[in-house]
Amino acid sequence: MTCLPKCAVLELTYQCNHKCKFCSCPWYAPNSSYSIGQELNLNQWKQVILKLYDLGIQAFSISGGECLLKDCLPDILRFINEEGQTRGLRKEIVVISNGLLMNDDYLQLFKQNHVHLSMSLPGIETFAQHTGVDNANGVLHWFQEAKRIGLNTTVNITVTKKNYYELFRTISLGLINGASSVLLNRFLPGGRGLIYQDELALNKAQLNCMLDTAEEVLILSNRYGFVGTEIPLCAIDSPEKHKHLRYGTKCAAAKDFFVIDPAGQIRTCNHSPKVVGNIFHQEIIEDKEYWNIFANSNYHPTICQSCKLLNMCDCGCREVANILHHSPSAVDDSTELYVARPAKP
Repeated sequence: MTCLPKCAVLELTYQCNHKCKFCSCPWYAPNSSYSIGQELNLNQWKQVILKLYDLGIQAFSISGGECLLKDCLPDILRFINEEGQTRGLRKEIVVISNGLLMNDDYLQLFKQNHVHLSMSLPGIETFAQHTGVDNANGVLHWFQEAKRIGLNTTVNITVTKKNYYELFRTISLGLINGASSVLLNRFLPGGRGLIYQDELALNKAQLNCMLDTAEEVLILSNRYGFVGTEIPLCAIDSPEKHKHLRYGTKCAAAKDFFVIDPAGQIRTCNHSPKVVGNIFHQEIIEDKEYWNIFANSNYHPTICQSCKLLNMCDCGCREVANILHHSPSAVDDSTELYVARPAKP
């Protein structure tokens, strides 16, 4: 049996009520060959959750599409929480939402079932340009209401060429209106985002502006934040400046988490279009070769092999490299991030 990470991301539905330009869901990619299956119902999701617990999974994240469009979401959350408690696991369930369908009943449901709510806020002035929906004020309102009832929340900001100039304001308003923490993700091409790569991808200067701006806001607010999408260490100008902002430089796919799509298909991460198995099969990971590339970190580009920072860095997003160049070991050149690497002594 393949060794699995301790966290599973459950993508409950293919549906979404936003049309985000930065969306990396593989079924939205242009000319996508992604196999869209029939969405699992409540009883099937209960079977999935029981099997995952039996396989040693301890933590769950819920996403989509937009998971609030899944009518059985409340029952799924209650089942995860109740089953976890019977097994001595009282972990927060992360729910990732765009906030458009949020209401007081959902917030109470989340509070009762130990949910940490992550809501997307890709800009204030540019919110509608990114999503096709004008709802920045709505998201900020639900951060306020979540704070009022004591619900932990994260403001989740995908940073692009279009919104990085207003990042100070976006982070600030998220925190002022009640978000408990900050998660930044640099735009990465994939899914629908492949169409908008030139329009949205950050260059190296903009990436560093993102990091410095976030650090400034976090210092002023005495908060801490995290960048989730991997950044090559050689692209960061002054890492010593960032005391309140942490960033991922190592790929977590197939090591810290993996993904189950709305039909039960398994992928190494939410960005990946590569199906490696099915949760209902006896051996759930069928493409072990691809899975092990990520599980064992066997994917560093040749040009990075001599870098003295290699043990701390996975050289950008390995799934982006595969999407753009058909190999996880290719260069993640989705942005102008790479610089000459210092050779090992």
